[in-house]
Amino acid sequence: MLRKAIEFGLYPWFPAHGYSYIHPANRQDFEAIQPHDKVFEKIDENDKWILLQYGHKQFKVEPDLYRSVSKLPFSFGDLVEEVNRTPGQFRVRGEIFNIYWNYPEDRAYYQVREGKKEIERHYTAEELRPV
Repeated sequence: MLRKAIEFGLYPWFPAHGYSYIHPANRQDFEAIQPHDKVFEKIDENDKWILLQYGHKQFKVEPDLYRSVSKLPFSFGDLVEEVNRTPGQFRVRGEIFNIYWNYPEDRAYYQVREGKKEIERHYTAEELRPV
């Protein structure tokens, strides 16, 4: 079940950092999502670990690499539609299932799924609106 985010943030971990940053129970799944360019929802923290959520998966990680970002207008599972569509094409309408961080632009990009079809394009917040 999805939990509400305390805040949004980045965890730019690479295998070269070592596995001590990730709780042993989460190492394989965390590495598989390639977290370095993903925006996570921080949903809990204690003295040793912070609990991050990406989509429907949760991961315990050490706080050392975590960096919070500004509150985002959309999150996982939000229903959105494309603001402007290309003439002659249908307007994209679906659920946000991936959130990527563009470091040079310092902003989030969203990927949408229409039913089971994953749209390849990544959208900025300005290109989407809530449904």
